Formats: sequence, C-alpha cells, structure tokens
Amino acid sequence: MSGAAPDSWAWPDSLDALTAAPEFHRLLLENDEVRVLESRIGPGETVPVHTHCWPSALTTLTASHFVRRDGEGNVLGDSRSAGILPEAGTCVWLDAMPPHSVENVGNTEIRLLTVELKHG
Repeated sequence: MSGAAPDSWAWPDSLDALTAAPEFHRLLLENDEVRVLESRIGPGETVPVHTHCWPSALTTLTASHFVRRDGEGNVLGDSRSAGILPEAGTCVWLDAMPPHSVENVGNTEIRLLTVELKHG
C-alpha cells in the first residue's frame, strides 16, 4: 500500500488487500486522492483475510453468491439469505473494512471495481 493508512486505523499494513490477497486484487490506479482496485473471485475461491482502510464506492461488474466472514471466521453475511444479487453496474458506498474474508459460493466469477477515497 503506497498511501498511508489513516492514523486511527487499528490493523497493520500487512493486512491491506494488495498485500494480504494480491491474487484477488489488482491495482488499476493510485494517487494521493484515490486507489482503484479490480477484484476477481472465481467460483469456489476464498479471498484470504484482508482489510480496506479507506471508504469506497464499489461497482459490481459480475455477481455471484458469497459469504463474508470477519477476521476470526465468524459469518458476517451470506448473500444467499438475501435471495437477490446486485445487478451488473450497481454501485454502493462502503465504509473502511476491518479484517474480513470473502468466499464465492456461487457458480460465476465475482468481479468488482472499487474506488477507495483516501481522504474520505
């Protein structure tokens, strides 16, 4: 992570998405204001525990059912219980994310575009 995490961030840089899970996160652009990541999670794959220290706008490019767990493995959410998946092109706001993992439990690739705002 080339931009410094906020002073109030409690987790080490070693848990940053690009460091802890580089096979699932690709850096597309970074400057003093933003960091843009592409995330790809194939069916049956699990992204290792990682963090995102800045708030972000996340756009779904392709969706699949997933289970999100906290750093200790406790289930935070299972998209199957919601019964619907976001449409391609759906954009949502996310706060900074403490340690978590994501497991693709569906049949298609999850592909996301995340714009992290370093001064958010």
